Amino acid sequence: MEYAPLYLKKNEDRRLRQGHLWIYSNEVDVQRSPLPGLAAGQQVQVFGSDGKGLGMAYVNPHSLICGRLYSRVDAQALDRSLLVHRLNIALSLRERLFDKPFYRLVYGESDALPGLVVDRFDDVLVAQISTAGMEQLKTEIVEALDKVCKPRAILWRNDSGSRALEGLDSYVETALGSLPATLQLEENGTRFEIPSEGGQKTGWFYDHRLNRQRVQQLCKGMRVLDVFSYMGGWGLQAASAGAASVSCIDSSAPALDVLEQNAALNGVADRVNTIQGDAFEALKALRAERERFDLVIVDPPAFIKRKKDVKNGIEAYRRINQAAMQLLGKDGLLVSASCSFHLQRDVLRDQLHLAARHLDRQMQIIEQGHQGPDHPVHPAIPETEYIKCLTTRVVAL
Repeated sequence: MEYAPLYLKKNEDRRLRQGHLWIYSNEVDVQRSPLPGLAAGQQVQVFGSDGKGLGMAYVNPHSLICGRLYSRVDAQALDRSLLVHRLNIALSLRERLFDKPFYRLVYGESDALPGLVVDRFDDVLVAQISTAGMEQLKTEIVEALDKVCKPRAILWRNDSGSRALEGLDSYVETALGSLPATLQLEENGTRFEIPSEGGQKTGWFYDHRLNRQRVQQLCKGMRVLDVFSYMGGWGLQAASAGAASVSCIDSSAPALDVLEQNAALNGVADRVNTIQGDAFEALKALRAERERFDLVIVDPPAFIKRKKDVKNGIEAYRRINQAAMQLLGKDGLLVSASCSFHLQRDVLRDQLHLAARHLDRQMQIIEQGHQGPDHPVHPAIPETEYIKCLTTRVVAL
């Protein structure tokens, strides 16, 4: 099979040779390979300005990231056979890491499957496509997942905002089998039942698994506050590990309803209470009531989704963590997390320090957490590393 060539401008191949997989539209030599003439999702062979092959990519001429390398082998098609091979490699890592089938099975570029994310809930898979190249392969992806995992059902959660950047429609649909009403999962010894459809992203956030496990080791006998609790990933795991009480704050009433059902499922409903509302307002109200907690967890949604959000986002991180510190006892623990790629770890650390100093307290960083191993980091692609988690002690001197 012949593939259209995609030539890069002089010196624009360096990042790809160093291992990155993305091609930006301004890096393409449009005189030698007219980008607008290529179809969204089309597979092409990539060459440096010197004519040396760099591998295979799929393209989207309408996107800033106009190409994503999927293979370093010339003329290799991204087809069902290659998908099966890559999925088997991804599965072998997860089966080595986890003894139960609850994890992120595919993490895009880190698993050499750019534009594809798959989460596993035992025999149900929830998949998400973010690029035109992968959208062209929907049928082949389902066939490959069926061959490798033999799931009872596969759900497409193709409703992320990033799809609009690729000119793709938003939809949620069952791709295989009969989808159950709820998904079952277990994390760090705590059981959850979550809605199959609805909820955020693929329905669960496996990326903080190890950070939640660390909280379990710290929280026994403590009064815990879980801010931005969603369906209780942090709070319920703290309760199941022996926290004396857990208060969970979230703006979503449906998420808190699920949390309460899962508290009952794990036999901890008597030690868990929920507060529905805006996190900033809820923290203000708790402070007015002179509530105090031994451990506060702050894991907000991304305050910084784009570079233009950085200034306001940094301020939001400082404000929410300062409000959380005001609810700590004299020798309390604050677990502060961020999923914003554009917020660097040292910036989060500095904002926590500023908040503590403003309250005339001393902060000690006692542990630093990262995303779980089912979200492996590609060493040449900084964008694959996004989770920050700082466990701190905040002391009133």
